[in-house]
Amino acid sequence: MRGRLRRAYESGRESVRVSRAEPAGEPDEPGVATPAAPGPVAPPAATVVGAEPPAAMHNSTASRDDADVPHALRLAAAWSWRLIVVGIVVWVLLRIVGTIRIVIIPLAIALLLSALLAPAVGWLLRARFPRSLATGVVLVGGLAAVVGTLTLVVNEFIQGVPKLTEKSSEGVRQIQNWLKTGPLHLSDGQLNNYIDEAQGWIDANTKTFTSGAISTAATLAEVLTGTILVLFATFFFLRDGSRIWRFLVRLLPVAARWKVDDAGRASWSTLGAYVRATVLVAFIDAVGIGIFLVIFDIPFAFPLAALVFLGAFIPIVGAALSGVVAVLVALVDSGPIRALIILGVVIGVQQLEGHVLQPLIMGRAVAIHPLAVIIGIAAGVVLAGITGALVAVPLIAVLNTAVRRLAARTVPDTPPDAVVVASQAP
Repeated sequence: MRGRLRRAYESGRESVRVSRAEPAGEPDEPGVATPAAPGPVAPPAATVVGAEPPAAMHNSTASRDDADVPHALRLAAAWSWRLIVVGIVVWVLLRIVGTIRIVIIPLAIALLLSALLAPAVGWLLRARFPRSLATGVVLVGGLAAVVGTLTLVVNEFIQGVPKLTEKSSEGVRQIQNWLKTGPLHLSDGQLNNYIDEAQGWIDANTKTFTSGAISTAATLAEVLTGTILVLFATFFFLRDGSRIWRFLVRLLPVAARWKVDDAGRASWSTLGAYVRATVLVAFIDAVGIGIFLVIFDIPFAFPLAALVFLGAFIPIVGAALSGVVAVLVALVDSGPIRALIILGVVIGVQQLEGHVLQPLIMGRAVAIHPLAVIIGIAAGVVLAGITGALVAVPLIAVLNTAVRRLAARTVPDTPPDAVVVASQAP
């Protein structure tokens, strides 16, 4: 056996030596490339006669014509038509919102009220109240508080109007004397001319005022319809809000449901935090300014405090306007000294609100840049008047949170009651 193996090994080595010693054979047919003789290879610098040079193509081009256009121009054109499409979509949405604003605005107000009253409903539910009963109790209690506050404001305003009218006449005479004896040194003739011009402007615009008064009936009808819609929508948002949201999420593709649900719940938390913090800040502002109005015996202290409370819901603009009204009432009733004191109080309270209360109470979760606040309020006023100004800032806060959550790369956590089914690899 050993001898046979050795002979086989030596025979194999001999065949290898013979094959190495034989010269390479010629190809079967001249001029035909074979694996043994692949044929001549053109040098890298060789040029094929009669063939066009290959066109320099860019990864972002689809044809040679696009390659001839500068890259910067192609990029600008791509951005331009996309921006035009986005602008058209936004314009259409604004037209739709403007057409059905009588429905959109009450629903937005109902969402704000639902975010404010939702904790109270949760407390009653934890106390084993039925959901419908808990929602009804909270809604009726909130409505009673609003109606009672408005009743007190109106009654105090009616009682103080005669006194304020007398003070206003006296204040107007003081202003006229100051215009005569002050730094302006206006004469009686100049004052009469200005008064006549103002009277002429009022007479010329009487038709406009009358038409506005005639349209008040339609406005009252819209307000009544909107109020009823707000009440019904708030009730159902508080009672069935979770089911409504789950129904809307199920309309989306399966791959997007969890992310949209996470963004929606985070936005709802932001809206609730914003509304509750705004109510607390507004209450502190109203109490602070109202105390000083009572101390200096300024008329309409309670109505002015209520006005400050409502004005605080419009950041920056609302607080300034309500403060101006309080200063004017103090000027007419008590003279310039107390008016300056009230002005200092209003400015101090606003500074305290802007630099201490809002950062401390609202926190970073609902922090919005002042420029975004101003632009949002201006757009809200143009689109929907005072109601648009009230809704603009919370809408911006909600969109800010939603966009941040949707743009985040993190995947929401798996719900604890979810069933995950793993598929086998093919």
